[in-house]
Amino acid sequence: MSAPKPPLKPTPMRPLSSLIFASRWLQLPLYLGLILAQAVYVFHFWVELVHLIEAAFGNTAALKQLVSSIGYKSDFEVTALNETIIMLVVLALIDVVMISNLLIMVIVGGYETFVSRLHLEDHPDQPEWLSHVNASVLKVKLATAIIGISSIHLLKTFINAANYDEKVLMWQTIIHVVFLLSALAIAATDRLMAHSTPPARH
Repeated sequence: MSAPKPPLKPTPMRPLSSLIFASRWLQLPLYLGLILAQAVYVFHFWVELVHLIEAAFGNTAALKQLVSSIGYKSDFEVTALNETIIMLVVLALIDVVMISNLLIMVIVGGYETFVSRLHLEDHPDQPEWLSHVNASVLKVKLATAIIGISSIHLLKTFINAANYDEKVLMWQTIIHVVFLLSALAIAATDRLMAHSTPPARH
């Protein structure tokens, strides 16, 4: 039997190659900035939630803050919470959560894909999608998340449709359909590229 071949030593990178490869760390401040943006969204979520709870207990100032933040208008002065206001506030909170989920996907998936490995293979809380994430998977997931956010915005607009112009309703619907078509095109393109890639040789 022939002796096993010694493992090949990695070829040292040239200085220019090392510099170009190390430039990926310039993205680190961008991801740190997105983490700060995530903190702002968490703060905004709790402010809106506290206003909703206070308004439910009859706080007039909190109710006015809610009505102003959701852009709700009525022919009569709003003196108490109604179903429409509650629904619009809850949809706004869901919107914040979905945008926060989008940020997590960009931060974690983008860092793992473009900067450095996170080494979460043995971590019990590793996201299921992170084990097979790449640029194509990340694009599809981001497109899907954007459609979800657009759906929430469109639903908020339709619930409060009396306070919007017909052109606004029409353009929001058209933009949402464009998002849907764009996501379908991205998914179809990735599928075609996956089928056209030749299998790796062993």
